[in-house]
Amino acid sequence: MKIVHIIPGSGTTFYCQNCMRDNTLVEALRDLGHDVSIVPMYLPLNIDDPHSKLYGDTPVFYGAINTYLKQVLPIYRKAPVWVERLFDSRFLLNIAAHKAGSTSAVGLEDMTISMLKGEEGNQSTELEHLVHWLKEHSRPDIIHLSNALLLGLAGKIKKELGTPIVCSLQDENQWIDPMEPEYQERVWHLMAEKAADVASFTPVSNYYAKVMREKMSVSETKIDTVHIGIDLSVFVQNDLSFDPPVIGFLSRMNRSQGLDILVDAFLILKRQERFNNLKLYITGGYTADDGEFIKHIQGRLKESNVYADVRIFHEFDQNHRKEFLKSISVLSVPVPAGEAFGTYLLEAFATGIPVVQPDVGAFPEIIEKTGGGVIYKRNTPENLADALETLLLNPDRARKYGESGAKSVHDFFSIQKMAADMVNVYEKILSNNLKPGK
Repeated sequence: MKIVHIIPGSGTTFYCQNCMRDNTLVEALRDLGHDVSIVPMYLPLNIDDPHSKLYGDTPVFYGAINTYLKQVLPIYRKAPVWVERLFDSRFLLNIAAHKAGSTSAVGLEDMTISMLKGEEGNQSTELEHLVHWLKEHSRPDIIHLSNALLLGLAGKIKKELGTPIVCSLQDENQWIDPMEPEYQERVWHLMAEKAADVASFTPVSNYYAKVMREKMSVSETKIDTVHIGIDLSVFVQNDLSFDPPVIGFLSRMNRSQGLDILVDAFLILKRQERFNNLKLYITGGYTADDGEFIKHIQGRLKESNVYADVRIFHEFDQNHRKEFLKSISVLSVPVPAGEAFGTYLLEAFATGIPVVQPDVGAFPEIIEKTGGGVIYKRNTPENLADALETLLLNPDRARKYGESGAKSVHDFFSIQKMAADMVNVYEKILSNNLKPGK
C-alpha cells in the first residue's frame, strides 16, 4: 500500500506527543512493508533520532514563514516563486524551528480559519504547491492528515487526486478552547463542514472519539478509534527504588499540563517530616511563551527552601527520557482539562512506573485498561498529594501497579498493534471504495 502522511512540525523545544505518534507510526508501517512517505508542514519535523531520514528530500510545505506572511501581508500572496523558495529553505526553517515559541492559538485565530478554508484561504497558493507535488511525486492509495486543523487541505486533494483521506484526532480542542467564543464557533463549524471530505477519522481514545463526534457532528460510521502505541524496545525496566522516593513529570512544562498543580502537591508533601527526602524530577521542555511560568515555579520552590530537592532535565529526546524514567518512582502529569490520551503514560508503563492522574479526559480509560496507576477525583494539589502519598508510602502497591502497566502496555499499546489497527482502517476504506456505486 502506498501511503502519504502529512505531518506538521512543531519545532524542537518541547515534548510533542503528536509528533512522536506520527513518526513512530510511519516507521512501523514501513516495517510492515508499506510504502510510506512523510510530507512535513510548517517546520522541519521534531523526531527523536536527529540522523533519521524519515522524510528524505521532501520539501516542507506551508513553510511557517511564508504561511505567516501570506496571512498578514496581502501583497505577499502574489510574491514570486523564488522569494517563497528562499523563505522555505531548510536553513531558515531550521532557525525558525529552534526559535519556535508559541503553540497557542491566541493571536492566530484568523490564520486558523484561513487554513481551514483551504482553496478560499489566504494560503491557497501553498495548497496548489502541495497538490502539484503529490501529483508529480506520489499518487498514493491513502493520504493521512495528522490532525483536524489540516482539514482545509482535504477537499482539493480529494478532488484533484481522488485519493481517500484519513485524519487522526488528538487534542485539537486544546488549540481551539483558548479562543474567544465567536472564533471557537467559526472554527468548529468549518471543521464540521470539511469533515465531509474525509473517509475515516481515527481518534486516539474512545473518550476523544465521543468529544469529536459531538464537536464536529461526525457520523459514528466514520470514526475508528486507534489507540496510540509506542516502540517498547527502547525502554528498560525501572527497579522502582524509593530510596529516595522521586515524583516525575514528563510533558511540556507549563500550566496547561498541570505542572503548577504537581509543584503545589509536592510542597504539601514536603511539609511532612516523613517526606523529608522526597524529590521532584521534571522534564519535557517548554517554549518561550512558558518562560515566565517557569520562573514563577522556580521562585516558589526556592521560597519554600526545597529547590535543592528538585531537578529539571533539559534534554528530553528518546535516550534522555529513557534515563529520566529509570530515575523516578512514580509519574504524574495532572493536566487540568485532561487529554485525548497521554503518551507519557505509556512510556511510564513501559518502564514499570505507576502513574497518578486526575479523573479527566482519557486518563480513566487508559488506567482502567492497564491497571497501571491511581485515578483521583477533583484535580487539586491537596487531592493529588493524597493520591501520591498512597503510593509513596506503600512501595509494594506501587510496584504492583507498575507491573500491571508494564504487562498491559505490551498487550495493548505497542506500536506494532497501532500500525496493524491503522492498516485495518486503510484496507476498510479501500475496500469500500471498490464497492459498486462508490
